[in-house]
Amino acid sequence: QVQLVESGGGLVQAGGSLKLSCRNVGGGLMVRHMAWYRQAPGKQRELVTAFTEAGDLILADHAKGRFTASRDNDGRTMYLQMNDLSPDDTAVYYCNTPPDYQHYAWGQGTQVTVAS
Repeated sequence: QVQLVESGGGLVQAGGSLKLSCRNVGGGLMVRHMAWYRQAPGKQRELVTAFTEAGDLILADHAKGRFTASRDNDGRTMYLQMNDLSPDDTAVYYCNTPPDYQHYAWGQGTQVTVAS
């Protein structure tokens, strides 16, 4: 089965960058159309970016112009490159399938903290 592990989070100053990784460490096959989500304290989980089945990348408004995602050819790892970070980006970041798809079990996420 697919087992998702997110990593790469940390503490960064406003305006800085981070690159997150999402890796399938289980034996199952992870679909290519994966997504990144985030959940800030006291808020609901929200979509950050998602690949469509056609391979296009959809970005939430808050991510446009700053974030991008990519995937390894091995089909096991996805990345989220985040630039020009602001304190509003502080959240736990998760990967999973897009909102209209059956989700895998959620991983533990990776904490991103942006200091002003």
